[in-house]
Amino acid sequence: MFSRRAFVRNGALALVGTATVPSFLVRSVMAEQAAAQANGKKLVVLFQRGAADGLNIVVPYKEKNYYAMRPSIALQPNEVLDLDGQFGLHPAMAPLLPLFKQGHLAAIHAVGSPDTTRSHFDAQDYMESGTPGIKSTQDGWLNRALQAERIDPKAMSAFRAVALGTQVPRTLQGRLPAVAVSNVANFSVGGQGAQGVAASAAFQAMYAGTHDRILSGEGQETFEAVRMLKATDPAHYQPANGVVYPNSPFANNLKQIAQLMKANLGVEAAFADIGDWDTHQAQGGVNGRLSNRLKEFSEAIAAFWNDMGQDAEQITLVTMSEFGRTARQNGTGGTDHGHGNVMFVLGGGIKGGKVYGRWPGLDEEQLNEGRDLAITTDFRQVLGEATYHALGTRDLSTVFPGGSVTPAQFLRFA
Repeated sequence: MFSRRAFVRNGALALVGTATVPSFLVRSVMAEQAAAQANGKKLVVLFQRGAADGLNIVVPYKEKNYYAMRPSIALQPNEVLDLDGQFGLHPAMAPLLPLFKQGHLAAIHAVGSPDTTRSHFDAQDYMESGTPGIKSTQDGWLNRALQAERIDPKAMSAFRAVALGTQVPRTLQGRLPAVAVSNVANFSVGGQGAQGVAASAAFQAMYAGTHDRILSGEGQETFEAVRMLKATDPAHYQPANGVVYPNSPFANNLKQIAQLMKANLGVEAAFADIGDWDTHQAQGGVNGRLSNRLKEFSEAIAAFWNDMGQDAEQITLVTMSEFGRTARQNGTGGTDHGHGNVMFVLGGGIKGGKVYGRWPGLDEEQLNEGRDLAITTDFRQVLGEATYHALGTRDLSTVFPGGSVTPAQFLRFA
C-alpha cells in the first residue's frame, strides 16, 4: 500500500524533496530575484571524494621546496605536461591536455574552503551545502542555484536536475525536485520486474486520482518523462565521434549524463562523483595509485567532451574535492589531509589554456599551518562564476549565503 510519503528504496530512481510528498510532485517556488533562464546551457559538477592531491595533479615544478618536501613522490620537470612554464599537468591526465591547449580547459590552483576542518565528512558537507563552517544548512548550493532561475513552471522538466547514482547528493538536495539515476537503461519509477511495474502503476494511479491539480499534473509530467526517456532506447546508446568510454563506473556515469543531455529531456544540471582520492599510503609519482585514478578521471572527462560534440559548447563542467593534501609526503609514501587544492573548469565558453588563481608559494613561511598549500581563492567564487555563466544565476547571495560571492571577485575564466 502506497502513500504520498512512499519512497521506493530498491528502485532505479530516487527522488528527494520535501518531507511530506515525493519531490517530483512539488512545484518549486522560484526566487523573485532570479535571473532569466539560461539559453540551453548546462552545468555538470564532478566531485572527487577523498581529497585529491592538487600538488601532484597540477604540479608547481618551479618550486624548489616542492621537491624538498616530496623526495619520492614529486614529479620531475621532464615528467610533467607543461602548461605555462610554471605548472605542469600530471602525465596521466594527457587526455585533457588538448582541451587545455584548445582553450576549453582552465585550472584554478590554491583554491578551497575557508573552513579549516580536516574531516572528510565535514569538509564535503560544507562544500556541497556551500556554507563552510555551518552544519545547519538544509539544502545544497546547486539546488539553490536552480531555484534562483526565473523559469516558466510549465517548461520545467522532471530531469532538470540529475545525479548519477543511487541517491541524490547533498549538492542537489532541497526544495527543487532532483532525480538520482543509477542506470539510465533501467530507469523507472517503481523499479524493475513485475514488482516494479506494479509499484509504478500504483504511483501513477494514486497521483492521477488526487484532487490536488498541481500534484496530479506534476506526477503525470514525471511519468511522461519516463516514457520520453524510454523512447530514446537508452540501452542501445552509441557515443558520437567514435568515442569509447573507459570501462569504469565513473566513465559510465558520464556516458549516461551524455545520453540524458542528448535526449533533450530538459537537463540543466548534472552531478557525478568519483571516490578513492585519500592517498595516505603508496600514492606514487608518475605511476601508482594517484596516477591510476587520474587516468580514469581524465579519460572519462575527455570521452564525455568528445561524445557531446558541438553540444559541448553549451556545457560548463567543474570539478571539486573537499580539500588538498599536505605539502610534505608522510612516512608511508603518501600524503595526509591538507588545505589548498586545484579545481578544473571545462566548457565551450571557458577562457581556458590558463592556470588561474594567485599562487601563494611553497616556502616554509608561505604554508598554511606550516604544512599545507595556502588558499587564495574561495571555492565558492569558482562555483559562483560557473553558475553565473552556465545557469544565468545572478543573485549569488541566495546560492552562497554569507559568502560574499559577486561578479567583482570572479576570476574571469568565463
